Amino acid sequence: MFGLPQCIEPEGVEPEGTSVRPIRTFAIAWLALPGLAMIVLMGAALCDPLKFAQQSAAPEAAPAAPAQDNSPEAKMSRRFPQKIRAGDLIGLPVLDDGDVTLGHVGKVFRTPEGKIKLIVSYSRWLGWGGRLVSVPIEVVAILGRQLASLDMTPAEYEAASTWVEAGNFSIPPDEIIRIALTRR
Repeated sequence: MFGLPQCIEPEGVEPEGTSVRPIRTFAIAWLALPGLAMIVLMGAALCDPLKFAQQSAAPEAAPAAPAQDNSPEAKMSRRFPQKIRAGDLIGLPVLDDGDVTLGHVGKVFRTPEGKIKLIVSYSRWLGWGGRLVSVPIEVVAILGRQLASLDMTPAEYEAASTWVEAGNFSIPPDEIIRIALTRR
C-alpha cells in the first residue's frame, strides 16, 4: 500500500533486525495529517470571532438599488447603439416578436425636438402598402437585415396616428445616425 513494505510473516512474529510497528505508526500518522489539518482549518474558519461579531450585530438596512431609467432613450443606450447611414434603413422590414412583418421603412426624419423617427408603412398583410406611421428610433433595433420592433407592439402600430410631414426634417441618406442592436 503506497510503497510501504508489507509483512508476510505470521502475526506476532517480527522478522529479525526489523521492526514493522514503527513504520506502520509513521504511515498512519502521515496519512492522517492532511485530514487533521483540514479539520483545524475548518474549525478556525467557523469559529472566527470577527465573523461571529459581525453576524450577531444588528443587520443594517441594505442600500436601495438605484431606480433604473426605463425611458426609450435609456433602453436604447443599453442596447449597444451602432452607427449606420440613414439611407441603409430605407426599405428594411420591421418585424414584431413573432417575426411577422409589420411594415417597411420608407423615410427617416428628424423632429423639431431633434428626435429621429422612422416612417413605416404599417399594414396587416405582409407589411406592404399600408398607412404611414411614425416610429421612434429608440423602440426598434437592427436584427440582421431587418428591424425588430422591441418596445412598440402591433396594437400600438394599429393605434398610432397616420404620419403627417409638416414640421419634420428629412435626414439625408449619407448622414450617420445611431440605432440599437438586438438578437434572438
